Amino acid sequence: MTRTQANIMLVAIAVIWGLAFVFQKTAMEHIGPFTFLTMRALIACLVLAPIAILYENASRADRPHAGFWMIATAGGATFFIGGILQQIGLVTATVTNTGFLTGLYVFITPLLMWLVLSRPPSALIWAAVILAFVGTWLLGGGTIGGFSRGDWLVVFSSFFWAAHMLVIEHSGRHARPIAFTAVQFAVVALVSGGAALALEDVSLDGLAGAIPEIAYVGLLSSALTFTLLAFAMRHTTAAEATIIVSLETVFAAVAGVILLAERLEWIGWFGAALMFSASVLVQVAPFIRTKGATSPAPPPSQP
Repeated sequence: MTRTQANIMLVAIAVIWGLAFVFQKTAMEHIGPFTFLTMRALIACLVLAPIAILYENASRADRPHAGFWMIATAGGATFFIGGILQQIGLVTATVTNTGFLTGLYVFITPLLMWLVLSRPPSALIWAAVILAFVGTWLLGGGTIGGFSRGDWLVVFSSFFWAAHMLVIEHSGRHARPIAFTAVQFAVVALVSGGAALALEDVSLDGLAGAIPEIAYVGLLSSALTFTLLAFAMRHTTAAEATIIVSLETVFAAVAGVILLAERLEWIGWFGAALMFSASVLVQVAPFIRTKGATSPAPPPSQP
């Protein structure tokens, strides 16, 4: 896969994810957040498991197995926490706000890489972080109390989405992207399913009412996109990939306006523009540091 093909794949992921916010919100009219997350993950796991088995049986390449189950479980854990915070937040947060606030993981990712992997961010990254947080403040109307409880939950979820990006990047060394994604969603389904049975009233009527939302998010926004993401991120770093998939914030805002008639005040749109500008700054930072290098570092070897 070339870098261009990987970038196109990441843009497609962003479109699907942006529209998914609408389905995630409307699903809350029928079922609870734990139930929705369970069904989303269960469908993704059931679709991917047989594909993963066939893919691995067909490949004759030696694959490193040490640590695979640990990293796949870590992927499931970070996805579950980020996913449930976002899903509960969507009960009261708008799709537009959720999209832009989730996009904070673009700036949190390089900071985590610094803290966890000792890869210090450049001055441009720090400038982007400042822009992002000013934009977040303006998105909330320019006041500390401008965000709802749901908005704050989405903000907290962005830290776990950033951690999830690092886990996905680390999983690339195992060269088992489909198996990784299948196991990840199995973990999410197991943990979230237990919470749903304990905390929510799960009914067949509710599940039936949310079938379109569950199908879209389970099949497209989960099974398809996270598998494509695992493949694409073998050709780039977590910090660089996040900017492209962060276009989901723009697609989420457009979907919220068109499909749900959501509206933002001018100060909110200005804040959103600052957040997106910061995302672009994060993306161009590596190229500025290399002073015109024509190609990225060689990707990991293919299976």
